[in-house]
Amino acid sequence: MSPREATKLSAMSDRSMTAARRPEEGDTEVAGAKRLEPIRVLIADDHALFRRGLEMVLDEEDDIDLVGQASDGTEAVAVAGESLPDVVLMDIRMPKSSGIEACRATKEVAPSAKIVILTISDEEEDLFEAIRAGASGYLLKDIPLDEVAEAVRAVHGGQSLINPSMAGKLLTEFATLAKRDTEEEEAQHVAPPKLTDREMEVLKLVARGMNNRDIEEEEAQHVAPPKLTDREMEVLKLVARGMNNRDIAKELFISENTVKNHVRNILEKLQIHSRMEAVMIAVRQKLIEFS
Repeated sequence: MSPREATKLSAMSDRSMTAARRPEEGDTEVAGAKRLEPIRVLIADDHALFRRGLEMVLDEEDDIDLVGQASDGTEAVAVAGESLPDVVLMDIRMPKSSGIEACRATKEVAPSAKIVILTISDEEEDLFEAIRAGASGYLLKDIPLDEVAEAVRAVHGGQSLINPSMAGKLLTEFATLAKRDTEEEEAQHVAPPKLTDREMEVLKLVARGMNNRDIEEEEAQHVAPPKLTDREMEVLKLVARGMNNRDIAKELFISENTVKNHVRNILEKLQIHSRMEAVMIAVRQKLIEFS
């Protein structure tokens, strides 16, 4: 994958890759006194062989000057503060301090440095965190080493480079954020939900500082008791006396299954889950009384 093919999200310059290419002999633009200063580059990667490969490639470029190397994130920040590079080629997975953390710290000690993440990680979270940390580029290490120099020039010229495969993920994230912003904006113009009269009463009780139990007791005094049949009332009274289903069946001359059905209906009507709760609610709502 060539940086020329990578997605270029440029916010600082409209220069083309042609403008960022290496100056060649005979270019009048940079001839004599007008020749540009070399681009100062720092390499931060914990793999010595990879650093060596980048060093050999960049040493061949007349307009690029390798000013430092680091094998971990902490060292990268220290070297960046001393050498003040124009461009930093930064790995993500490094000891002591990750490339993301080093990216943030480098922006503090060398604010003008453009940081390109050069990594094997194609994780979306790494891409998003790198951009949030201030990276100007995110390239995978499958890029040919001899094309890294063009990436350095492009980023130094104000462009942002992202691998096409990663750019799709970034655009998806942007689309999600845009949709979320739209929904939030629309929500601000939506009329507030309509509360029922009962919900308004509960809200007023909450405003008075009442807890859930107090509110339940307050509501119980105003809510009409559920309608139980005469037979269900008989069963409920016997349940309140502590009788089990078999005793209730004998008392009322009905089957035990019939008693179970009555108890189930009582629990459903009172919207509770136990016989004890049924007795408590029945007493509270004066469905039954103890002499």
